[in-house]
Amino acid sequence: MRTLAVIGILAASCCAQDREAPPPLGTPKAFALPAGDTFTLKNGMKVTLAQYGSVPLVTIRADLAFGKANESADQVWLSNLTIQLMREGTGTMSGAEVANEAARMGGQLETNPGTDQSSVSIDVLGEFAADAVNLIADVVRHPKLPESELERVRNDGLRQLAVQLATPQAQASQAFAAQLFPGHPYGRMFPTESQLKGYGIADFRKFYADNVGAQRTHLYVVGRFDPGVREAIETAFGNWPAGPAVKRTPPAPVPKGQLVLLDRPDAVQSTLRIGLPIGVKPGDPDFLPMEVTNTLLGGSFTSRITNNIREQKGYTYSPFSQVTNRYRTAYWQESADVTTKVTADSIHEILFEIGRLRKDPPDTKELKGVQNYMGGIFVLQNTSNQGIIGQLAFVELHGLKDDYLKTYVQKVNAVTRQDVQRITETYLNPAKMTYVVVGDKAKIEESLKSYPPK
Repeated sequence: MRTLAVIGILAASCCAQDREAPPPLGTPKAFALPAGDTFTLKNGMKVTLAQYGSVPLVTIRADLAFGKANESADQVWLSNLTIQLMREGTGTMSGAEVANEAARMGGQLETNPGTDQSSVSIDVLGEFAADAVNLIADVVRHPKLPESELERVRNDGLRQLAVQLATPQAQASQAFAAQLFPGHPYGRMFPTESQLKGYGIADFRKFYADNVGAQRTHLYVVGRFDPGVREAIETAFGNWPAGPAVKRTPPAPVPKGQLVLLDRPDAVQSTLRIGLPIGVKPGDPDFLPMEVTNTLLGGSFTSRITNNIREQKGYTYSPFSQVTNRYRTAYWQESADVTTKVTADSIHEILFEIGRLRKDPPDTKELKGVQNYMGGIFVLQNTSNQGIIGQLAFVELHGLKDDYLKTYVQKVNAVTRQDVQRITETYLNPAKMTYVVVGDKAKIEESLKSYPPK
């Protein structure tokens, strides 16, 4: 609750309007990365150890360089279900015994699928760090992938698939991804029901063998722990075969103006996804200026688009824009659920705010509010073990320089008014955007004929 309250205060400081609000925040301090040590085992596995905090808790996370990005067209969600099956037992323990061992240490083993990488993690009392390393090593190195659990895991997936595909938000996101990344794993969000039903245990075991090994793994240990945990890591992982090399094939998306209208008869709302690949990625000189621009435009509660179509006009409750990062690429997207009768009007206002920022830079007060907000959120994100690991993993995935985290706040604060205008004009061209609309076609199709604008 305390974190939510602080975020609320930060959001208020971002607002450029005169309203009752707490005193403006000062400039957030630069992030100080905990002292740590990164090394590589002889088999190619990377390890990062970082002492952090005063509470005797430690987070251990193994990042595995596989995910949706490693799936072929006939393997959609195979990575997702594989990582779930990995916690259902090892060569020496059942799934229940794995859970009980984690509970003994005061934690719970988590497996999390991802797009470019997946993870196995646990938070435990510091005194159990070595035991937790051994548990994760057993799960990652020797998963049983039991056939006895396949139907349960598959049925859970089928239920999730049915629920998600019934929502206009999932339908819009799937169509948007397919248009931005045609023929690439990033463009395939959901399998078909028959595809999901067709996977056998041999498919999962082969996917694991093809995608998991020492040189595809980075182990993070962050918190308060005995330095002797390094020896435990070397013992638990040192003789693990290197396995397959890391394999990633980044897409080369090309912005193209297009409208995709999906019919949802009698819908009282239209779901919008508007955006494009932006041609910059983490580490590029324009990336952080792009993040600042997005936050000012639509990426915070007091942003321009939100103020326009939510606060002033009441077209929608929760519009939001974001820059989504993928391996060596990124895209910008505005999302909103708007009342059917104002579908075209909402798009018009979104583009109005983009056009306004393409022509005129923001004033100094508005930009400073955004910079303080971003700096504050960044600091909050780095106040937990998991947060620290998340930042370190971001740097690792995107091949960023060692000083990226230390200089983040400084570089955000260095973005100028002219930078924001330039970024908007250079990268956010409405004529090159993809417009996905899920709604009542009979009521909205005619009003959408002018999109994308010429």
